[in-house]
Amino acid sequence: MTSPLRISFVKSATTVEQLPDSPAEVAFVGRSNVGKSSLINSLANRKQLARVSNTPGRTQLINVFEVPEGGTVVDLPGYGYAAVPGRVKKAWGPMIETYLLEREPLVMVFVLVDGEIGPTKLDLQMLDWLRENEIPHTVVATKGDKVKSSKRATRKKELAAACLLEPGDVVWCSSHNGANIEVLRGLVTSHLAG
Repeated sequence: MTSPLRISFVKSATTVEQLPDSPAEVAFVGRSNVGKSSLINSLANRKQLARVSNTPGRTQLINVFEVPEGGTVVDLPGYGYAAVPGRVKKAWGPMIETYLLEREPLVMVFVLVDGEIGPTKLDLQMLDWLRENEIPHTVVATKGDKVKSSKRATRKKELAAACLLEPGDVVWCSSHNGANIEVLRGLVTSHLAG
């Protein structure tokens, strides 16, 4: 059993230049309301580490968390629907893109996809863009607890196929019931360890 990630908030930034040095970094990206902040809280086994809200779009900056053993975890703003001003939303695209292209310590991007509804058009665009730019990434299906057990096997195949992956390439988890949080925690730890 892996112990919770002992991560602590370091800072929020709007540009890559403002980010602290790091030997290795992993980032979480996904549409608004996919559960990025909840997942980061589950990895650390802490309720309010990353800000969680019922209103999509609360994460508006590049939020950096530090792991004592070395390395950083980043929570990126969500794309898609968000209840924020248009000018703020417009700034997210370039901010996220610049971060993903220019952040040297970045070793893995975890792309969060809603397991209940499957990848949206924006999710698929993100995956295509990451592939085109040869940025290492792993698809994580969140909200696995919301998929009925009778439909789970089919849902896993459908979601993986839509993402152009094999079912075994997608990490399914739930911050609600803790399913496979240990698996994801192990992946994060191994990437940060190099």
